[in-house]
Amino acid sequence: MKAGFTVSHTSYLPVVGGAIIRDNDGTIEVLCAQRGPGRAMSGYWEFPGGKVEPGETEEEALARELFEELDISVEVRSHVATTPYSYDFGDISLSVYVSTIEEGEPTRSEHQSLGWVPVADLSDLRWAPADIPAMEKLRDTLTS
Repeated sequence: MKAGFTVSHTSYLPVVGGAIIRDNDGTIEVLCAQRGPGRAMSGYWEFPGGKVEPGETEEEALARELFEELDISVEVRSHVATTPYSYDFGDISLSVYVSTIEEGEPTRSEHQSLGWVPVADLSDLRWAPADIPAMEKLRDTLTS
């Protein structure tokens, strides 16, 4: 083993999610994505996003993932929360950022459903566990 190299027993995969918001006639809504059949956590809702690639910042990864998954260009605005979570299939560290659409309309490619959900109704969805802390913080911040 090289000097200075440490081995971690738990290595969290860095992933990002976009809390994409819009104002719909005075009602703040968030774009939520439902995981599709055949995927881990099928049927659960999440903030769309994906893995951070080597050399990318979280913000760069989020913009890339949202373009690849939803065919939209976004402005990544502010960090909401970072949550480490251990699933049966692996350990992740999810960082969620408030984002707004600059160009395009979200199109579903990897998810079962996409929906604009009023902030006050976010708790009504069955969220993937790693997304819950960010969802609660976002809801509490935007409804206060």
